[in-house]
Amino acid sequence: MQTLPLAQDLVLIGGGHTHALILRMWGMRPLPGTRLTVIDPSPTAAYSGMLPGFVAGHYGRDDLDIDLVRLARFAGARLIVEPATGIDLAARRVTVPGRPPVVFDVASLDIGVTSDLPDLPGFADHGVAAKPLGRFADRWSAFRDGDAPPLAVVIGGGVAGAELAMAMAHALKPRGGQVTIVERDRALTGLGDGARALLLREMAALGITLVEGVTVTQLLADRVMLSDGSELPSRLTVGAAGARPQDWLARTGLGLSDGFVTVNAFLQSTDEGVFAAGDCAHMAASPRPKAGVFAVRQAPVLYDNLVARLSGGQLRPYRPQRDYLKLVSLGGRRAMAVKWGRVQGGAAFWRVKDRIDRVFVDKLGNLPPMAPPEVPLTVAQGVAEAMGDVPPCGGCGAKLGRRALQAGLAGLSAPRADVLRPAGEDAAILLTGGVRQVITTDHLRSVTEDPVLMTRIAAVHALGDIWAMGAEPQAALVSLTLPPLSPALQARTMAEIMATAEEVITAAGGAIAGGHSAQGPEMTIGFTLTGLCEGPPITLAGATAGDVLILTKPIGTGVVLAAEMRGLARAGDVIACHATMTRPQTEAARLLATVAHAMTDVTGFGLAGHLAGMADASGLGAELDLAAIPLLPGALDLAERGVRSSLWPENRAAVGPIAGETGGTRAELLFDPQTCGGLLAAVPEHRAAALLARLCATGHQAAIIGRMVEGAGLRLG
Repeated sequence: MQTLPLAQDLVLIGGGHTHALILRMWGMRPLPGTRLTVIDPSPTAAYSGMLPGFVAGHYGRDDLDIDLVRLARFAGARLIVEPATGIDLAARRVTVPGRPPVVFDVASLDIGVTSDLPDLPGFADHGVAAKPLGRFADRWSAFRDGDAPPLAVVIGGGVAGAELAMAMAHALKPRGGQVTIVERDRALTGLGDGARALLLREMAALGITLVEGVTVTQLLADRVMLSDGSELPSRLTVGAAGARPQDWLARTGLGLSDGFVTVNAFLQSTDEGVFAAGDCAHMAASPRPKAGVFAVRQAPVLYDNLVARLSGGQLRPYRPQRDYLKLVSLGGRRAMAVKWGRVQGGAAFWRVKDRIDRVFVDKLGNLPPMAPPEVPLTVAQGVAEAMGDVPPCGGCGAKLGRRALQAGLAGLSAPRADVLRPAGEDAAILLTGGVRQVITTDHLRSVTEDPVLMTRIAAVHALGDIWAMGAEPQAALVSLTLPPLSPALQARTMAEIMATAEEVITAAGGAIAGGHSAQGPEMTIGFTLTGLCEGPPITLAGATAGDVLILTKPIGTGVVLAAEMRGLARAGDVIACHATMTRPQTEAARLLATVAHAMTDVTGFGLAGHLAGMADASGLGAELDLAAIPLLPGALDLAERGVRSSLWPENRAAVGPIAGETGGTRAELLFDPQTCGGLLAAVPEHRAAALLARLCATGHQAAIIGRMVEGAGLRLG
């Protein structure tokens, strides 16, 4: 648990190979008092060394993806999965679309390069750049596995273009594919004669056509137009004509060399608080070609210099080697090796390259296990039982179980006549001058290091009770606990949280009226909300037999969040979970409020627990279609691997037996506690199909999952 206040903001812009290694180092040896942020448009970073092997079919997509979500969790960093688009050096701020600027004391750039061709007509619509790697990898997978004719053109005859073309030709050979390289000058001019001759032979053996001395003038959907008037058939056209820097660097005010960030021997830019590494940097003191080996070897020096800059220490220089072993894939499981002018090729060098690449990726994927909290040898009786088998996860362990809440509420005295407390509801109804006003409060322990993302989650979660009762949000009070921070970081964090809270609450139709803040061991964010009802509030008790059950979001947030906190969830699944949680339910609530007999939001008690509450309050039973219940990506797989949220056992015990349940992981997810879960509504059967269609048309992942029936309890149909 954090004890020292955070006083400095370190922002890593980009998730390139150097920064990925920095995250691992930081997790092993963080600098106390520093808040670490990573900004990258993707939750994963494709490892460039294995891309040709992936294209050729030797690796799967998961083999080359570096999981930034897992690395950020290991390093205790907040990960912002959005692109950085600018740096204000005077204000020390990074611009990120869709959120408040990210303030830094020290920053580092590792954003790679791009090989797109924005000035080439038709490229934006019909071409794909080889870099950034992630988008190209997705496009290649679709082309390789699709039905389009296997005709491909690579624009650029350098080593990168040739390596990519050989991998493509190898993969497309069983389908009779044809790969063509177009080079405006002479291909492979950056190589010595021996290496060039070897690659030309390998390309010829794979049937690759090399077109030199012409330029591409236009891309169409099915062909490439050339400057000599000829054209090439193509269903996949790849830009690999050299690497160019990201355009937005030109607007930063940093010193640049041909658009790349100029750095000194300490990897420091012209601004002493901004560093750069990898392909986006130009090493002015010792220029070198763009190669991954330099990015990897820059990492220890960059780590030391970032720590030194943050703590007032001494910087140390990076001294790159004069030459390095160049390994170029040759399509099949063979490679060319070049060093000190010597050129060799064969299967043995593929094995060397494969081993080097796998070691690097494994280093970033197989992270040291997080140490569990220390427990004294002698503790009071009952401590072990209270701790349970699973460490409490913020998204679910922050909630009490249903039975504990029911026991606590049972002893409350009857409310005033103008305060209604419907059984089982999370919100109360206030009668003021003939106006029905709903009031609720909710708060969450942080499930992410990002205050902006956490604020969105907490706000949408708290609004669920207002939406579920058919009310329109009115006013909100923010309840905020921040960990120990310096005054500067307090101000930065408060600004991010309040700007985000206002955005979410205002978009829902309400207004921020104030709030309360405090300091504690960790960040918690909550909201007290009021809402206005034009008609009678929708409660749990109004369902009738035959009503159809509609759920507006997939379930599985509890298991995904629990897995992410243990470093077990896939990056894409975590980001999909966050996107689902932060999706407001304003449109869904307004559609459902006009027809629903009963409604609730699915949160900490899980789908089964909240449905049981509706059934009990309505004096009915409920039948579920297990196969129809939508699940978040990765939730079923994680549950099958034994991942459970810390509240799952209590939720399971509270519901009791379900008729027709025969076991199985999908049924166990009925008890998974949800954060920002969907609305669960009981609606008349004759209105259900049209209502579902309207919900889906507005982008909600809604589904009909069952119906209310005579009798009592839950059963699976």
